[in-house]
Amino acid sequence: MKWLYVALTLLALLAAGCRFAAAEPTPAPAHPDTAQVAEGQEESGPALELPDIIHNLKVYFGGPGENERPGNWIDFLFAWRGNFFALLILILISILLLRGAAKRQMVPGRFQNAVEYVVESFYDFVHGILGGYAREFVPFLGTLFLYIWFMNLSGLIPLFKAPTSLFETTLSLAIVVFVYVQITGFRKLGVIGYVHHLIGAPNDALTWALVPFMLPLHLISELAKPVSLSIRLFGNIMGEDVLIAVFTSLGVAALAFIRSPIGIPLEFPFIFLGLLLSTIQALVFTLLSAIYLLQMLPHEEEHEHGPS
Repeated sequence: MKWLYVALTLLALLAAGCRFAAAEPTPAPAHPDTAQVAEGQEESGPALELPDIIHNLKVYFGGPGENERPGNWIDFLFAWRGNFFALLILILISILLLRGAAKRQMVPGRFQNAVEYVVESFYDFVHGILGGYAREFVPFLGTLFLYIWFMNLSGLIPLFKAPTSLFETTLSLAIVVFVYVQITGFRKLGVIGYVHHLIGAPNDALTWALVPFMLPLHLISELAKPVSLSIRLFGNIMGEDVLIAVFTSLGVAALAFIRSPIGIPLEFPFIFLGLLLSTIQALVFTLLSAIYLLQMLPHEEEHEHGPS
């Protein structure tokens, strides 16, 4: 099942990137002066963020020129750069976890010990929210947390870009959570129980009379959850990247009068802030996802499920 969660996340990420890959690049203007203006406007766009390696490749290989053809490989790679970094991080996480589980021993080594500590700590965290349901949902929530955490942290690495600083990535993750929660509701409550949940779980004449009002409100509330999840994560990670980029630019500008190739590292304290913020935002996203799951689970059966 854990591979299903990974596959769902990948499919959502790739689907969200399709609209960028399908967009046709603007051909280079014929007039040289117009080309310079267009180039300046294009390069001024990403100034709020530090350039990643794909952006640098686009600047180097994708500038206007005689040999440039619309739709070349760098335009395709640039359009899919969020998906590229997300896939790279997914491969890295898979390698780390597979290595940690490949040679398990009764007396664990340092790496196995670290992996087991992370898994046990996260299980205790989820168990405090979901109780006896924790073991069932830890694979999904754990994959979600590690994936978002690594994506957040990747933005602090030079020449990398945090995929979660792109709205299409965070919206894709939120849609995966939304679909998973709805499927869990159908599976745990049944069709009748799921509909009963959507109409506000009425149990007397008054609450049944309020069903026409409660159903639209509940539907709006369910649809608003992925939007709020995605905007919160996107806004915080994007703001973190912009903050670091601004102070990096200020550090470079401070030594521009001596033509120094490097600047004052004014962004250094904010990197530690970024480490904290990246961890908190991954936890918040996972915590809210666990709460959405809890709201969909049959609460009357909670005491029948003990931690196994």
